[in-house]
Amino acid sequence: MYNPSVLHHGAVDGVTGSCHQYFIDDKHSVLIDCGLFQGIEQGRGKSGSDSAQIDFPLDGILALLLTHVHIDHAGRIPYLIAAGFTGPIYCSKASALLLPLVLEDALKMGITKDENLIRTFIKAVSRQLRPCAYDTWYDLEGVAQSLKVRFQNAGHILGSAYVEILHQTPAELVSDCWFKAVFSGDLGARDTPLLPDPTPLDSADFLVLESTYGDRNHPDRKQRQQRLQLVLEKALSDKGTVLIPAFSIGRTQELLYELEDIIHQMQGQDLYQGLSWSELDIIVDSPLAASFTAVYQQLREYWDQEAKLRLDSGRHPLEFDQLLTVNSHKDHQKVVRYLAETGRPAIVIAASGMCTGGRIVNYLKALLGSPLHQVLFVGYQARGTPGAELLQLGQKTGFLKLDGQDYQVRAQVIQLSGYSAHADQRDLLHFVSQMQKAPAQIRLVHGDREAKQELKTKLETKGYKVTLG
Repeated sequence: MYNPSVLHHGAVDGVTGSCHQYFIDDKHSVLIDCGLFQGIEQGRGKSGSDSAQIDFPLDGILALLLTHVHIDHAGRIPYLIAAGFTGPIYCSKASALLLPLVLEDALKMGITKDENLIRTFIKAVSRQLRPCAYDTWYDLEGVAQSLKVRFQNAGHILGSAYVEILHQTPAELVSDCWFKAVFSGDLGARDTPLLPDPTPLDSADFLVLESTYGDRNHPDRKQRQQRLQLVLEKALSDKGTVLIPAFSIGRTQELLYELEDIIHQMQGQDLYQGLSWSELDIIVDSPLAASFTAVYQQLREYWDQEAKLRLDSGRHPLEFDQLLTVNSHKDHQKVVRYLAETGRPAIVIAASGMCTGGRIVNYLKALLGSPLHQVLFVGYQARGTPGAELLQLGQKTGFLKLDGQDYQVRAQVIQLSGYSAHADQRDLLHFVSQMQKAPAQIRLVHGDREAKQELKTKLETKGYKVTLG
């Protein structure tokens, strides 16, 4: 029996820094993802900046296979290139359009603001990109036809994919035998707005599976829009601002999609004491999110049927009258001051999703001290991030450290479940159980210890052989 070899360079003891090296033989391998560490995982016993450096040899790495463009899966690509990687980068067609935007932002945030240097780097990376259609086998460049890869829709964000790797096992072990390894990347939950459900996996000999929510299930996702509306109605009744930290790609677009539907259904009705839903300002304060939203609109072919029907009826799920986009830093500062001074009711969606940086930090600094405002979390908060610390405070008053300074927290902190873009335990079990042939081995990664252990137990009770990454 062929025993596959994998080195995990991230997303083993937590949910960030995804990077896995899969060996085809003793000398050759492919890299699946190359993401940044965040929160408490950023240290890994090193300083924050060192945690991004590539600390493994690149000899024999044939290609990078990218599951999607979230920063915890793609953010170390600049460091990989700087370390000398010149091989092809395979990803879905949508990810190939989104990746330059992600990397440009990552470079500006963590490496350099030199526009010429950034443009030169993005052009170089673009030459390495190999956009791939879903459900199509590709031979890797420079490799005999004994190694093929295929990307399948993972339903997590636009362009997300799980990767199938088909290769011949070493001749000295098994003669003329093909082996199929699958890396899930981040799997999306079923019934996610805008995107189709993940494509069913037909088979795998070896499955590397994420386990972010391996120990829990999301509440009924079909009712989450109703819960969002109720939370907003209560939060805005004191005419404060609702801050929603959200990832620029995926979560922001889902929120806009559901906010547009709430406003559409509540036409002509008051939100609170003379303020109608149609007058409520919805502010996206993120140039990156605005760019991603534009790409989402360009790639409507990847939307699910419900979203396409809304378009056909003349609605614009990601672009509507109440939506205001803040681009320049000067305008951003004006909006922060205006909301802090006036208390005008508004919904602000800004990155980053875990409050580790970006424009949401300035909103938190300005508004956390007032009980008029709310912080609404709709996504996973990794250990050690400011978002996780805020959630831990809950309804208690306390202090949050931002950029080395303590800020008193009087604002209400709310967590709305059901908005994770990750599959929950039910979804993960479903993904595995629908395979026509059970994998010989499942390796769990991308999860905290408790989540991985509980999912392992659940899978083992169903007869699967499971190891922890």
